[in-house]
Amino acid sequence: MKTKLIHRTLIVALLGVLIAWPANFRAAPVPQPNIGVNGYYSNDRAQRGRMLQGAIVIDIPGGYHVNANRPLGKYAIPTALKIEAPRGVTVGPISYPRAIVRKLKAGNNEPLAVYEGRAVLRFNVTVPANYQGGELVVKTRLRYQSCNDEVCFPPKNQDVDMKIGVAGPNEAVKRANSWVFGGRR
Repeated sequence: MKTKLIHRTLIVALLGVLIAWPANFRAAPVPQPNIGVNGYYSNDRAQRGRMLQGAIVIDIPGGYHVNANRPLGKYAIPTALKIEAPRGVTVGPISYPRAIVRKLKAGNNEPLAVYEGRAVLRFNVTVPANYQGGELVVKTRLRYQSCNDEVCFPPKNQDVDMKIGVAGPNEAVKRANSWVFGGRR
């Protein structure tokens, strides 16, 4: 009788070990991508009474994507940029890049509009002629959801404060960041 009890206890313990064993060998969770979000201006300084372009550049590592601002998927969270400028400074509408349409496992193989690689969101900033400060700070907040082909991660907010010096209406300014804004226009 005692041997049967020991035998049963050993079998139950062995089964418990066998059931728990695979849990130790499960794949590690997929890490969230390190998505770069940076702000740039088209000139080295903002000129009073003039407009300049601003941009938020999203750098997305290979193997990942970010939902577009109009993602097509019912449950996909869109990329959205909010901009706050100092009093009197005008910010124009945001121009989102054209999305790439993909069918992915994470989206049940339904078409999703996404950004991959580098996405540039552009907007215009107009500094009034009577602006008093010597520096201008435009505060941006980018909300996005990143995914790989199999899983989407929780949405993130990323703040970027875009500072630029302010020049007088007759002072010269130089083009900057041509890799974002293109050559001379």
